[in-house]
Amino acid sequence: MNSHPQGASEPNTGAFQILSLDGGGIKGIFSAALLAAIEDDLGTKVTDHFDLIAGTSTGGIIAIGLGLGLTPRQIVEFYFSWGGKIFPDNLRWRSLLQWVLRKYSAAPLETALKSCFKDSLFGASSKRLVIPSYNLGEDDVYIFRTPHHERLKRDFKVPAWKVAQATTAAPTFFPGFRGVDSQRLIDGGVWANNPTMVALVEAYGTLNVPLGAIRVLRIGTTDVVARRPKRLNSGGLIAWARGNSAVEVIMRGQSLAARNQATFLIGADNMVRLDPKVAEAEFTLDGVGKAEDLIAKAAHHSRVFMPMFNQKFAEHRAAPFVPLYM
Repeated sequence: MNSHPQGASEPNTGAFQILSLDGGGIKGIFSAALLAAIEDDLGTKVTDHFDLIAGTSTGGIIAIGLGLGLTPRQIVEFYFSWGGKIFPDNLRWRSLLQWVLRKYSAAPLETALKSCFKDSLFGASSKRLVIPSYNLGEDDVYIFRTPHHERLKRDFKVPAWKVAQATTAAPTFFPGFRGVDSQRLIDGGVWANNPTMVALVEAYGTLNVPLGAIRVLRIGTTDVVARRPKRLNSGGLIAWARGNSAVEVIMRGQSLAARNQATFLIGADNMVRLDPKVAEAEFTLDGVGKAEDLIAKAAHHSRVFMPMFNQKFAEHRAAPFVPLYM
């Protein structure tokens, strides 16, 4: 078995490093701001230290942006410039609307993504990317992948903004996206909000990287300390619908499973997770009003985490990625 990915020279540490970015709507500000602070502190370019980047939903936006050469600071600015337009006035009527129809129009999101990525194709990424989505029409997972293997001959032709919109089409918040071959694509968070295992399978199964060579940095968008009410013990549809309990439990369960499986496969020493605990309802997917608080939280956690990043990840410099097709 090869000790490094096809088409790449041996990284200088012999490792293969993955950056995994969770979904979470406007909470992506935390992830981008944390990466920006690390770059400022260490005087480095974060992407230089990773061979593969995986991102779901808002993490997908960040991953694509990094692959296309945007700095984390520019991505933070994107959220501040467009967040209020994508998630306008979170009034009560919008919450009521969400029971029967998507909460927000997709038009501002599309405009924002086009403004950010312009006419760049997904295959123009300078990093290997895996971006999960879900195909409602075929009832199957859907993963956008850069051309880092000879069989990956289609996704690189898709405009980057379309990949970003497909992975961010969160059910009940936005309508599904049909801009890629008319397929019914929705947010990859329905099955891989934490895309760590998606990236790990890609590295091991597609790129033939030995499990022992893989290191992962997973950045979440805050981990809610949730209280699970007793009504859920024997509750029906209404009980599980209240407070979005069913969705939250399902998403947390799949995220924990991905983390535990990945840790088992590559070992706890090679898995670093940064996902700060927060109080229930402190931050929400569309809570634009808490943007400054997310910046503050990123400042605190980056200050604490930076030495670990320097120790565990900064030594490795990823070999240049040359797409097989363009």
